[in-house]
Amino acid sequence: MPSYLAVLRTPQAARAFSAALIGRLSYGVVFLSLVLSVTQATGSYTVAGTFTALFGLTSSFLSPLRARLIDRCGLRRALVPLASAYALLLTLIAAVTWRPGPPNLVLWSLAVTAGALTPPLGPIMRALWTDLMPTEELRQRAFSLDTVCEELLYVTGPLLAGLFAAVANPALGVAVSAALVLTGSILLAGAPTSPPAPPPISQPAPPPARGPVPVVLAPVLVSAAAGLSLGALSLLVVAFADRTHHIAAVAWLEAALAVGSVTGGLVHGAIRWRSPGERRLPLLAFALGLSLAAAGLAGNLWALAALVAVTGLFLSPALTTAYLIADSAAPPGARVQAGTWVNAAYNLANSLGAASIGLLIGRFPLSVCFAFTAAPAILVAVLTIGSFRRAAEIDRFAARAYEGTRL
Repeated sequence: MPSYLAVLRTPQAARAFSAALIGRLSYGVVFLSLVLSVTQATGSYTVAGTFTALFGLTSSFLSPLRARLIDRCGLRRALVPLASAYALLLTLIAAVTWRPGPPNLVLWSLAVTAGALTPPLGPIMRALWTDLMPTEELRQRAFSLDTVCEELLYVTGPLLAGLFAAVANPALGVAVSAALVLTGSILLAGAPTSPPAPPPISQPAPPPARGPVPVVLAPVLVSAAAGLSLGALSLLVVAFADRTHHIAAVAWLEAALAVGSVTGGLVHGAIRWRSPGERRLPLLAFALGLSLAAAGLAGNLWALAALVAVTGLFLSPALTTAYLIADSAAPPGARVQAGTWVNAAYNLANSLGAASIGLLIGRFPLSVCFAFTAAPAILVAVLTIGSFRRAAEIDRFAARAYEGTRL
């Protein structure tokens, strides 16, 4: 089995991945920086909350359209103009929020416009991995490495945002985010990539492909379920820590989730799986939901931290597998779009999960709230098992029909 070092030693891989990580670090920094800068400039949490909601929702809802633009026009023609416009808007936001008193309407207009132009750097890099990796084993490793590094960026990014706010002004984090995303996008667009090798001409045509719904919908559903569950979990750990009068322990609980997710992602990528991703994905979703339900039975913070870490063990593998399946199912000219649907489903559901669980906390015991949180992942696991079985039956039927035509 090739190592993670072999992934980075693949020609052009390290250069493209480094560029993508520089740009994607911007997303780890920008959200907290926006919250802090708008709050400081307006003195209102309501204005800041509306600003970040407009920014996040616009970014998520329009992400498939931006991905389609990248697929159609290519990196050099679409990514750099998109990133340039987005970086310019972030710079304007930093300038407007550097001092108190910006008009709310101006802030909200900038939030919508900037969110509409967010470059889809994560889906772009995952599509490039397929072009760069010569074997399926290297591709699996690359996707696992990508998911783990993205997880780490979202851990370190808020720390940098807090540092900028402490030593200077929170708007500095927004300006740095603009510089990061523009630099990373320019480097990524200029990084040469290896196109996929064409199939041998002498090969017979493959049997008809199955429709996109059973395969592409399943990873989107699993990603949405994971986002819904993890969004709710972020608020549940706060409620648990508050009830035990150790609110500072929230940071350790979040760290336990991150450690579990990174560990699970690296181990998952290192294993040579005999079963296809279509079989593993429902099992990973079920394990994620089951571990979340078990976390609700924790009697103290130590037990909760351990069970949250176990939940993390299945998070990165589930997302990695979802991205791999979506990428494999998509035609070559739509891989960025396929990855974007999975990514957007997670982000939208994550916000919805935090909002919905807030309505239940205080009305039900925390153990019941954890069970509600686990239910989407378990339900989706059952649904996707059925969808993949139907897809397999369609494949077998298509293969038999194809053999009949050859005879």
